[in-house]
Amino acid sequence: MQIINQMKLDFLSIPENEAFARVAVSAFAVQLDPTLDVLADIKTAVSEAVTNAIVHGYADGPGTVSIRAALGEDGTLEIAVSDRGRGIADIAQAMQPFFTTQPEKERSGMGFSVMQTFMDAVDVDSTPGKGTTVTMHKRLRDR
Repeated sequence: MQIINQMKLDFLSIPENEAFARVAVSAFAVQLDPTLDVLADIKTAVSEAVTNAIVHGYADGPGTVSIRAALGEDGTLEIAVSDRGRGIADIAQAMQPFFTTQPEKERSGMGFSVMQTFMDAVDVDSTPGKGTTVTMHKRLRDR
């Protein structure tokens, strides 16, 4: 992907920043003139990724969540949401619908499924004790 613009955003892993993150990324994506439905999809996927970082990555206390977004000349948006928290021991298991590590907190275990539904591709890279990066791709327009 030939990048035509990019942004990076770091913020404290507190729930109040989840809305800030989704609005910031959707405002950045507007440059490629997506539909309102596509913007809603992006907001939802970013919300899920950021919420996972806050709730699971930093379950033991706050840290920093980083978002990197890039627009490609081919009309694609790439979003990477990263934390340096707990990490995920079994990514395949974590990505299964309804799997949650916190059933006592009434978590649905649908975060990754939601991201996969609303984005064209979702990749997860994680190392226990070092953190997680969720990279999502969405085509916003044809060339």
